[in-house]
Parts: sequence; structure tokens; C-alpha cells
Amino acid sequence: MKRVAIDLHYLPSLEFFAALADAEEILIFPKDLYQRQSYLNRTRIRLANKVETLSIPIQGRRPKIPMDQVRIDYNQKWQSVHLRGIKSAYGKAPFFEYYFPYFEEIFESGEENLWNLNRKFLTICLKLLRRTARLTAVDSSLLSEDVFDIRGQIEPGRPFSERNYYLPSPYTQLFGLDFEPNLSILDLLFCTGPEADKILGESTKKQ
Repeated sequence: MKRVAIDLHYLPSLEFFAALADAEEILIFPKDLYQRQSYLNRTRIRLANKVETLSIPIQGRRPKIPMDQVRIDYNQKWQSVHLRGIKSAYGKAPFFEYYFPYFEEIFESGEENLWNLNRKFLTICLKLLRRTARLTAVDSSLLSEDVFDIRGQIEPGRPFSERNYYLPSPYTQLFGLDFEPNLSILDLLFCTGPEADKILGESTKKQ
């Protein structure tokens, strides 16, 4: 059984899901420390004229605390900004009306904890991709040697081409003539619907 250890990103990128292509169990770590300037609280979507980064504000400054203790800052109206951005980016996409309610429900749940929010989003993404991998929260100290550990590898500061997980397989996007690779999984789901996991399979580098 292939078991993959990975950071719990916010509405993860296509590279994230390509790296999990044949995983039967996905291990996530509530006690790993929150990292600034990471994908733990940010994702990328494509608007009409640019690629936009959506970031979830968190409480406190530079908190070196476990992920499951990171609190979301609701003094900033981030949900409205994110929902408006997603609707603007994908409202006319072929599968938007079918998939969007799943995500809207999570946005509107008022989840106070970043870890729980990301876990809810990942769970629904795996369901919509029709993947059967088990999602398991574990402690780093209990990690066995048979686990494929890619934590800390997928990060904004390094292009995906430096890693060995994702090789873009272009699909029809809503805006622009040039294909923009490695956006949030939202882009692929809203634009391709049931074909999303097949395209991810074609985008997975053969190890």
C-alpha cells in the first residue's frame, strides 16, 4: 500500500494531487508547525486578466505553533473576497454550478481553525475527483520508513519544474490563449468536471 505524507494545503494545486496520484493513504500532520509564505493558507486561481493568489488571514504574527492551533482571522472579510474571486474566475465555467455548492458550504461554515478548514476542503476535493485514498491524521514521531514523505517540498518559492511530480497536461481554461499550469484544483474541477482525475493522471510524472 502506498502511503504519502504531505502538508495540508488550502485548496491545493494540481501538483499536490499529481503527487498523490496512486496513494492509498494520505497522511497529514496536525502537530507540524505552521509555516509562513507557504500554501498552507493560500491558493492560486485564474481571473480574466491575471492569476490571483487568495490568502486566508490568520490571527497573530508569525505564529510558530502547530497547524491545528492556527486560528483564522475573521475580522478580515476574507470569505467574501475569496467567494467573489472564485465566482468571477469560474462562474461561467462548464461545471461551476455543479461543484461550487460543495465549496460554498465549507466557506460559509465559519470554521475557526485553519487545519479543520483545509481538511474539509481536501476531503471534498478527493470525493469530487472520485479518489478512494484514506485521509489520516498522524503524529510525525509515528512515521514509518515505508511512507513517501514529501512535506516541505511543494512551496510557492520553488517552481514545480524543479520537482518530479507534475508535468502539465493542458486542458481548456476559461480565460486567455496560453495555458496556465498548476493552479488550484478548483480550476481543473470547474473547467473539466468528471475528466479532472483523468487529466491529473496524464499530468503525473512517471516515477
